[in-house]
Amino acid sequence: MAPTNLPHPFCSINRISMRALSRLILIAGLGFTVAACASKDDYEELAFEEPDPADTTYNEGLSLLNSGKIGKAADKFQEVDKAYPYSDWARRSLIMSTFASYKSGDYDSAVTSGKRYVSLYPTTPDAAYAQYLIGESYFRQIPDITRDQEMAARALSAMDAVVQKYPDSEYADDARRKTQAARDQIAGQEMMVGRYYLERKNFPGALNRFKTVVNDYQTTRHVEEALMRLVETYLAMGIVSEAQTAAAVLGHNYPDSEWYKDAYALLDTGGYQPQNNKGSWISRAFAAAIPG
Repeated sequence: MAPTNLPHPFCSINRISMRALSRLILIAGLGFTVAACASKDDYEELAFEEPDPADTTYNEGLSLLNSGKIGKAADKFQEVDKAYPYSDWARRSLIMSTFASYKSGDYDSAVTSGKRYVSLYPTTPDAAYAQYLIGESYFRQIPDITRDQEMAARALSAMDAVVQKYPDSEYADDARRKTQAARDQIAGQEMMVGRYYLERKNFPGALNRFKTVVNDYQTTRHVEEALMRLVETYLAMGIVSEAQTAAAVLGHNYPDSEWYKDAYALLDTGGYQPQNNKGSWISRAFAAAIPG
């Protein structure tokens, strides 16, 4: 038989509720006591302070920038942006904050504020400069080709945006140069990895890297070597037709190249000659028509 002296379930809930209520009352009482003890000065400290006028803070930022205190200048410009959002002073401060962050080497902040500027004010005269500073911030972080080239890829994308969106701006020419430099850097790493695979007779791995250079980075200084390495790789794989095509494309586009001389000699050793196969992906990758 079930015991008859157990408390009703609601009694337990009520006891829990009463304990919780007691704690709330105690806390409220303590809060009231603290509030009652608070002085007038304490409330004055908590009072909202009006920000300085936007032009005053902005000019302080310019003064700090001119005196070489770049980090503090960036802080001032950020103050304006936060205190007067979407105002003309905020717009001015945002581009100056991007510049100051870039000059101080705080590239992450420069990229963040630069992207925000381009997003908010894409048609203003300073939008091209903001986009350029984004690219510059990435460009300054490009490592040597033995390391990951993510920054080179980001710089390439950002600088290409300057060229595409703001082709008539004063930053477009330098953006084009740095776009090409970034491409060259990425292609250089592809070649380094491709040579590594080739030396270890990982021919499919090497082939993929050299193909990437020919397909995606054809305007870089690495494309001549990439074509010659394709000759070498395809011969090692026994795919003679593609090796001949790579040599023919190389000789047609870069007849005076030392890499072409090497490719020709390599083919000649096996009794072959450069010969273009118009159906080859290598031939199609180049715009120039090559005689068969």
